[in-house]
This record gives sequence, structure tokens and C-alpha cells, in this order.
Amino acid sequence: MLAVLTLAHGRHDHLRAQVAGLAAGVRRPDLHVVVAMDDPAVAQVAHRAWRAAGDAPPVLVEPLAADPLGLPLAAARNAAARVATAAGADRLVFLDVDCIPGPTTLTTYARHLHPSPSRPSPAVLGADVAYLPPRQPECGGWEHQLHRLAEVGVHRPDRVRPAPGETRAEPDLTRFWSLSFALTAADFARTGGFCPLFVGYGGEDTDFAQVVGSLGGSLTWVGGATAYHQHHPTRTPPVDHVEAVVRNAGVFADRWGWWPMLGWLEQLRERGLAAPDGDGRWQVTR
Repeated sequence: MLAVLTLAHGRHDHLRAQVAGLAAGVRRPDLHVVVAMDDPAVAQVAHRAWRAAGDAPPVLVEPLAADPLGLPLAAARNAAARVATAAGADRLVFLDVDCIPGPTTLTTYARHLHPSPSRPSPAVLGADVAYLPPRQPECGGWEHQLHRLAEVGVHRPDRVRPAPGETRAEPDLTRFWSLSFALTAADFARTGGFCPLFVGYGGEDTDFAQVVGSLGGSLTWVGGATAYHQHHPTRTPPVDHVEAVVRNAGVFADRWGWWPMLGWLEQLRERGLAAPDGDGRWQVTR
């Protein structure tokens, strides 16, 4: 059973478009698990979107309480995997709520996911994500323009994008990102899941990749599973998330002995928002 796992807090229009993309794919998921992080309205949005799409798979919406420090992204991914596995899923596709799958996203992931309880180390699959321009209100949501996604989506030149049918092993696990990835339920269990000490923005996916590497695991990019990221306002560096970025970077440093997100940290230092103390530990300074 192939399950798609999504985390949501707000961004209801993005969730509707994602469901439309899942419904229009060559292969639909056997199960859709949505973790509603401090947002009770997500359940109604998800169920209505699937009813509108027709022929819906089972849809399970798991509520998750807020954390005073920020969105509990790591804990939410673990909750999604737990719900999916309990429902019988043996293959897990994690798809960010901002991402609309392409027609062959699930077909491609499914082709390369091979449950093997005897495999000693976890194998993670990743795929390209193309970025969509801001939605034009007069045209409706992206759920009404799925045929345009490949035309208008912009691929980042610094990302690996194998051709459809091809794969490429990734030796640098710091390149893992959590927007779109897949692995078997057994392999997710081998990792122990995402570290729940990461709360709020930044670091939990880099940490997860380090866990995979520490277990002798692998990251492989697969061609033909492109997803399309829906626009939302962002700031670089993420000055709206200074406390979370610095705190999570410290959690990571304590676990692995080096500091992640140094590009962001240095940019925050330039703005007087963060700096390392005398022991080299980054702190919020504003």
C-alpha cells in the first residue's frame, strides 16, 4: 500500500491543489494521511477536496497540537508515518502541502520502492521540485490549471534532476530536502523517524539525512517524479524564523558536532540578528 503523507497548517488552497494533482495522477495513492498542525479546519478541507476529485482513497486526518516554540514539523512527520503504517501502508511518500505532484510522481516513486525487511540500512528517494509563479486569482487555483504546471514551473539549476527513467546516487546527504521524498515504512522505522527536538523552521530534514547516513543508508534521486511547489511569500535569510533557526542549528550541532545552515546564520549575523558567542555557539542577538 502506497501512502502520501502531508503536513498542513493553513494554506488550504495549496492542499486543495495538491489533492487535485494526486487525483489526476497516473496512479492515485492508496491512502492519504494529512496531519493538521493546530488547524482543525484542515480535516474539512481535505475531505471536501477529495470528494470533489471523485473516487477518493481513504483519507485520514490526524490532529496535532501546537508547540509553544513553533510548528512541530518533525513530530508531525512521525505522526503521519505512524498513522499510515498502522493503516497498512508499506511505502511512504512525504509531500509538502505546497507541492502538487506531477502525473507520474507516485508511479515513479512506487516503481523504485521495494519493501525489504531484511535490508540493513535505509534507502531514501528524492525528486526534483519545480517552482510555480504566484497564482493568478482570475484563473482560479492551480487545481484548475494542472495542464500548465510543467510549462510554467521553474527548475532550480543547483538541484539534481535525472531524466525520466534514470536515477542518480547522491553522495552528499546534506542535499536531502523534505519537500518530496519517499521510502518504505520499514526503512522509516529503521531511522527512528525525525528528531522531535527540532521545532519550528529549519534543520530537521538535514538531521534526518545525517541519521540515514549514520546507518549506512543512501539517498537516490529519481527522474520522472517532479512535483510543483506553489508560491508563498518567503524571506532570505528567514528573518521571521530567527529564533527557530538558531535554536535548531544548536540542536543539530549538539547531535553531530558541526553547525548547519551556516549561510543563513552568517546572513543573520550581517543583519545583527544572530552571532556566535565566545564558545562558538550561535545565539540570537536582537
